[in-house]
Amino acid sequence: MRAFLRTSAAVAVALLASGCSRPAGPPAAATPSEPSASSLPSAPAWPAALNVVGEGFPNPGDPCRVVGESAATIDFLDHTATLVGCLDAADAARLGGRTVATVEGVTLVSVSREAAVPGDGDGQGDATVAGTAYNATAQIRCSGYQGGPDQMCDAGVVRGTETGTYVEVTLPDGRQRTIFFNADGSFLSFSTAEADGTAAMKIGSSREGDTTIATLGTERYEIPDAFVQGD
Repeated sequence: MRAFLRTSAAVAVALLASGCSRPAGPPAAATPSEPSASSLPSAPAWPAALNVVGEGFPNPGDPCRVVGESAATIDFLDHTATLVGCLDAADAARLGGRTVATVEGVTLVSVSREAAVPGDGDGQGDATVAGTAYNATAQIRCSGYQGGPDQMCDAGVVRGTETGTYVEVTLPDGRQRTIFFNADGSFLSFSTAEADGTAAMKIGSSREGDTTIATLGTERYEIPDAFVQGD
């Protein structure tokens, strides 16, 4: 009897042991890991020494950018060309302009503006004012420069550039403010620089009838659509 009990107990233990040791199934498929933020390509960085304007040159989305006035570019600006910066030298070469400098790895190219076609109201373009690069000159209402009163300032406009239109306003002390407009005539930006403190000024715009009100800090400039768009 005791031998039978010992044999039964041994069989029970063996059965329990065999039930706990099941064959291993196939390994679970590995879940692909998401790319970390550090592995994603970063957007190109433009140096703080350059005042880049717009969303691409000569067309929005292109890699090169229009470059405005700053301490690093003041010697390369003129009325007859657009100063453009490219992060890649190959992109700069494709512009067909004249390379004038390299600033912190950015190639600066001076690109001549297309010659204006004399206009007579037929929408084919504007002639330039004799002795200038402007398509038209006028006086516009301005105020707030160095706390100055509301007054009239001399202004000239260059239309039909690769990126749109720009207006240069001559201030009471002879300095200038350059105001950029998109190809459709809408306000884009001001040319600013760290050297004179304008880079820290807030830029804005609004509309009053057929006039754009462009503001730079406390400064205010009223530019009629007809002056920006011409014929």
